[in-house]
Amino acid sequence: MPENFADRLLSAIHLKRSPACVGIDPDYARLPAEIAEHRELNDATDSEAALDAVLEFSRRVIKIVAPYVPAVKINTAFFERFYWEGIEGYYELVQEAAQHNLIVIGDCKRGDVGSTSEMYARSALSDPDFANLDDMVGPDAITVNAWAGLDGVQPFIDVAKDEQKGVFVWVRASNPSAGVIQDAKMEGGLTVAEHLAQQVATWAAGEGLTGRSGYSAVGAVVAAKGKEPTARLRELMPKCLFLMPGYGAQGGTAEDIAAAFKPDGSGALVTASRSVIYAYEDMKYVERFTSEWEKCIEAACKDFVAEINKALQK
Repeated sequence: MPENFADRLLSAIHLKRSPACVGIDPDYARLPAEIAEHRELNDATDSEAALDAVLEFSRRVIKIVAPYVPAVKINTAFFERFYWEGIEGYYELVQEAAQHNLIVIGDCKRGDVGSTSEMYARSALSDPDFANLDDMVGPDAITVNAWAGLDGVQPFIDVAKDEQKGVFVWVRASNPSAGVIQDAKMEGGLTVAEHLAQQVATWAAGEGLTGRSGYSAVGAVVAAKGKEPTARLRELMPKCLFLMPGYGAQGGTAEDIAAAFKPDGSGALVTASRSVIYAYEDMKYVERFTSEWEKCIEAACKDFVAEINKALQK
């Protein structure tokens, strides 16, 4: 019988000895010169050349970080930018990451209702049900937007339950203006984010979703943004694994992320994107490795993993 997604993720975290995840958000304008200036890839105005460059970079990043982290989070927007070929490229990277035994999270934040939501769930999360695609896998989990309530999320939960996959519901964002909505107080004293967290906790407790670890296949996206608010959301969603953006380049601190974990050290997967994949722009690494961009990324990934582990030890 297939293993519950939460159990699989926690096993992968245990194997790599760190709850760290690298985000794959490739921007052609920031690619290393070795790739961007290659004679077949050096045309930002040509969609095929630019996409090939982005995919080459992404494949190499995945290979670099695979020994050190249990998961990667691939942001679909950076590939949809290249239209139909970009979408194909995104799924190629899902296969690539899966072949490196990584948990693959598709960061697409889908959300709608009715048949539209069902189609989103089948295209974004489910393994293909077409005979000519039977050797292809979908991501292990995706992010979803819960603005439409359970009606919008239920189709994703159904796929997650049927295929032992995961859903991370967007509860708190990392950008500054999100607080205008998410921190607003409701009649009873709860913030909007806390109210949503209560709903997510109820969805996560649904039949057949909780694994032997006590965590559900329904988790939450919770930005690394303040110790006390994070601790409160952890209290409200005891069965949910947290996917935590905002660490590193976006200002999230070790203290912020530590509040998302339970005393046994479980409960969250912390993501870093720009601070790792563009490490060759950081003088801290450039001074050590000069033009060896892959070594810069490897060193930054190792440092990220060490920082997260140190935060949890405290």
